[in-house]
Amino acid sequence: RQLSFFSSKFSPDIGSWVCCHIHPRLTPTELNGHRPPSARQMRWWQCRLAAAVALLAAVLALGAAGPRSPAPLRFAPGGRFKLALFADLHYGENAWTDWGPAQDDASDRVMAAVLDAENPDFVVYLGDLVTANNVPVANASLYWDRAISPARRRGVPWSTVFGNHDDMPFEWPPEWFSPAGVPPVHCPPAASAMPEPDPGCIFRGTPRVELMTAELDRACGLSRSSVGPRELWPGVSNYVLQVLSHEKPHDPALLMYFLDSGGGSYPEVVSCAQVTWFHSQSRFLNPDGRIPELVFWHVPSTAYVKVAPKATSEVRKPCVGSLNEEDVAPQVAEWGMMDALAHRPSVKVSEF
Repeated sequence: RQLSFFSSKFSPDIGSWVCCHIHPRLTPTELNGHRPPSARQMRWWQCRLAAAVALLAAVLALGAAGPRSPAPLRFAPGGRFKLALFADLHYGENAWTDWGPAQDDASDRVMAAVLDAENPDFVVYLGDLVTANNVPVANASLYWDRAISPARRRGVPWSTVFGNHDDMPFEWPPEWFSPAGVPPVHCPPAASAMPEPDPGCIFRGTPRVELMTAELDRACGLSRSSVGPRELWPGVSNYVLQVLSHEKPHDPALLMYFLDSGGGSYPEVVSCAQVTWFHSQSRFLNPDGRIPELVFWHVPSTAYVKVAPKATSEVRKPCVGSLNEEDVAPQVAEWGMMDALAHRPSVKVSEF
């Protein structure tokens, strides 16, 4: 007879359980003769069965618990918390031309260069990640995922807020109706759990909630984005993030508010309901106003029109881009957000 050991151990995260018994192996003669198992053999099989049941229960418990919450944002030693902000990336714009894909490639390179040079602690994607009105696919999240992938590949946490182009329905280019006709358009199939016939190109945008859900599914625990309160519908991406102090690990040292300023599937506006939500959150989280606050949204307020440079002002360094080519396109109405910020000294920066 031989001695053998059976041992089953679980991860410390789900407790530990060890079974180790000495048991006799059955000989061929005993097997052929159908000799009844001894009490010691029965205990050994009971031990194995208990181990299997416990393992199954642990796996089911982990599955029910879902993904773990991401680690809290925190200031580094010395009070450092560096933000990188990318806005108006417009992936997928004019995808049927040579110009559009070349712009997407350039955006890839610029973001990679900025992230590698600056090594930020956090990235904010400030809307219009995609030009959904130029994306003839059922799922614009393919381009959305490309936009956030530079941060994900580097393990940098990020958040997103929606712009006015992110869920716009497809706009048919007038030149497609010229003698040249519709150019060849390749539409990759949308991700689907069920095998379905390829419907070809579906000329619609992807709703905000679908874009956000797809982002969170592929975030590897790095996205801090949120759909936000249902009562602020149709606005999505209304949420607040806390950045904790390094010296006092449980105390927030910075609050960042994110607001959906509309556009695309509904008017470009920060609603009165969002202003009320901001008041409620800021008073609860920062009643004495001692914590600095940042506020982010995409479409500029109507108030910005009065102070923004005109397209003919020829602003130079350090500004680049279309600043000298376009006037401000503000929200369609102002429902109190700028007044709320003006009466809150703790708001240090509002970005749009």
